[in-house]
Amino acid sequence: MNIEDYRNYCMNKKEVTEHFPFDDDVLVFKVCNKMFALASLSKWENGEGYINLKCNPDYAEELRVEYEGVTPGYHMHKRLWNSVKIQNTDLSTKLILELIDHSYDEVVKGLPKKVRDSL
Repeated sequence: MNIEDYRNYCMNKKEVTEHFPFDDDVLVFKVCNKMFALASLSKWENGEGYINLKCNPDYAEELRVEYEGVTPGYHMHKRLWNSVKIQNTDLSTKLILELIDHSYDEVVKGLPKKVRDSL
């Protein structure tokens, strides 16, 4: 998976927007103005690409035990976010896409019912 594949996958989800709220390096994807995925572009360029994804706390722990490419979220709430290594990783593209979906779904679950129903 390259950065464009990642970007396109995220942008094809309902009500997703992209932002650079921190600096011009960290690309953030939001659903209804809530973050669900973010990545450092310079890390991708250096071959160290990873994305931070929101995750159910119990599932997050399971993933960290099972995969070297999943660690507690860098600069994020460690219980609720994982850093998912994209380049040189033991994770399949299929699993990475599932984790992006899971992150999106976790954020959508926390939205008000009226907003969730509109998605």
